[in-house]
Amino acid sequence: MNLAIFASGRGSNFSAITKEIKQGKIKVKLVILVCDNPEAYVIKRALRAKVKVILVNRRDFKSRADFETAIIQRLECYKIDLIALAGFMRLLSPAFVRQYRNRIMNIHPSLLPAFKGAHAIEDAFNRKSSSTGVTVHFIDEKVDHGPIILQEEIEIRRSDTLTSLEKKIHAVEHKLYPQAIKLFLQGKVRIRRRRVSVSTL
Repeated sequence: MNLAIFASGRGSNFSAITKEIKQGKIKVKLVILVCDNPEAYVIKRALRAKVKVILVNRRDFKSRADFETAIIQRLECYKIDLIALAGFMRLLSPAFVRQYRNRIMNIHPSLLPAFKGAHAIEDAFNRKSSSTGVTVHFIDEKVDHGPIILQEEIEIRRSDTLTSLEKKIHAVEHKLYPQAIKLFLQGKVRIRRRRVSVSTL
């Protein structure tokens, strides 16, 4: 099975997934990194890991439709079976989502449906929530929404700073995302009527 990772930033989840693949813990071929940001540090990570980089800059296209068409053409060229969004800062259109229904995973730093949006960690911290977490899910046409594959709760202690909370969340992300991909590849993630059942046995 062929995997594509989409990322726009530093790419720590890209590295976490790549590490598990290289160690043989995830039986998948990481074929390409799709990146929309020419300055993203994840590009360097991909080059070090010898993963082909597909740079698709939104500014080079007149419309989102053209931008997504260019991405889809590359996905088809490389026969991609599964997409993992790892900090990809572009909303994918409903048409794109429908074409890859239940084959686009995303990771979000909260226990969805709580704290949606790009500032989920800060929002949980600033609202003095007692806990937050990490969610891996399939995306659908809504933002930070879709069938949930795995979640893990994280306690927010009084002694936590925003920095310490971010570190705790990232540590869980780096564990949970590879686990979700592995379960999917093993056929242990089943979807019926937009609901997911997961077998960890």
